[in-house]
Amino acid sequence: MNDRVFRRSLITQFVRFVLAGVAIVCVVFFVDAQGRGADVTYGSPASSEQPENTPPEVPTVSLPSAAEMAAMLDAEPVVRLPGAIAAWDAERVRQAAEGHDVRIIATPPGLTKEQRVALAEVDSEVGLAFEDRGIEDDEEPIVFTIDGTRVSGSIYEVAASTLDEWRAQFGRNDVTVPLVTLINELAGSGDEPIEGPADERREPTAAELEVVATPLRATGRFVAPGASLTDVPADASAEAFGGVPAMYAAFPVQPVGEQVPDYGPALTRLFPGTPIVVLYGSWIEYHGPHAAEFADVAAAGYYSQFGGVLGRGHYPQDNVLRLYLGQIADVRYAGLFDRPLPYTPFDPLSVTLPALPWIFAGCAALLLALSARPLLRRNAGRTLGTAARLGGLSALAVEVSGLTDRAEDPALARAIVHLQAARDAVAKALPDRHVHRLLDAADAELDRIGRAVPFQGYRPADYLRRQRA
Repeated sequence: MNDRVFRRSLITQFVRFVLAGVAIVCVVFFVDAQGRGADVTYGSPASSEQPENTPPEVPTVSLPSAAEMAAMLDAEPVVRLPGAIAAWDAERVRQAAEGHDVRIIATPPGLTKEQRVALAEVDSEVGLAFEDRGIEDDEEPIVFTIDGTRVSGSIYEVAASTLDEWRAQFGRNDVTVPLVTLINELAGSGDEPIEGPADERREPTAAELEVVATPLRATGRFVAPGASLTDVPADASAEAFGGVPAMYAAFPVQPVGEQVPDYGPALTRLFPGTPIVVLYGSWIEYHGPHAAEFADVAAAGYYSQFGGVLGRGHYPQDNVLRLYLGQIADVRYAGLFDRPLPYTPFDPLSVTLPALPWIFAGCAALLLALSARPLLRRNAGRTLGTAARLGGLSALAVEVSGLTDRAEDPALARAIVHLQAARDAVAKALPDRHVHRLLDAADAELDRIGRAVPFQGYRPADYLRRQRA
């Protein structure tokens, strides 16, 4: 019996040490993990370069002073400076401005920051000129400035937000919708619905299609007269389309008000399964595999990011195409084109860190419970006085003496010896600490016997509690 009790005590102590070790490891690991995590980065190798970060592709343009431009607007309601590229539907603008004095000045793209500041001051210069004539504020003209294809008026600037508007702005330099939008806003009719850009595309004729298809079959590239594309970046093209050869057709900016051939769908039918990129000025379209899921995503992401830069500048199609191919690569790495996502290593921190506080709390609770059992048992016995506890333990020893067998007799003998020593210590008025130490020893021996006998209620804590009741 003593061996079984001893083994049980050893197991209890072992479990306590294991729980303490696990709790300490949880604390150390959790604290060490704060401030660090799995640093896994991956993505498209496409360049993040923006057009403005490249060397200027346009020559420096000259711009009159703000006062000179104001004088031009005073003489003419519409002023187009040399090199201006913006175009618009004059009839739609006239109808939107009906009843208001609207002045428009269009400047060439590629202005410096100082020139843009001078352009922004034209509105105030025109206002001062009319004030000098004694004209009331509500009768002053509404001035609109066009920087490349970016339209501004008063404190407002209009930016395209749909694919049709971006196609009109960069494929035809058409700023009709931004102008009408801003006129309605400044003229007090901003709630009126605005019709979007006119769809000026048509199906190409067989002859027109053959002119484009012949060089595409030979070299995979067609550059129409007036287009500025000189080279296709091979690395960017391979990365964008996963090594699949793509075809490129480049056209200059298309005129406003004329039906122009829409080559993308026709070339897709002629070259099925081939990625096809068509450029109209700075407007780029993708046709081919996965176009239904991908083309709008790529265009919206590209022009929402770079539309402001492209609208104020005049960049060769080589630069515009390079960035667009990078956008395609970014979308492909996001999981489109049936390309699997890059492998993401398993991060154990994301799994273990949330569980560590709970593991620590569980270990601490179990450790506290195992450590408190002997203490509670001893404290339960010590609630009685020394004499009462001595009497109770002595009575327990007498009762269990008839229940023990040969295996428990040594423990009973040791308990009786400790009780006799405690009785002698009380008689000699020895310190209570010494008496309690002897009683604790007797309590432990009797507790072993109480766990071994086949009857309940013979453990010292239970027996003394019953006597106290």
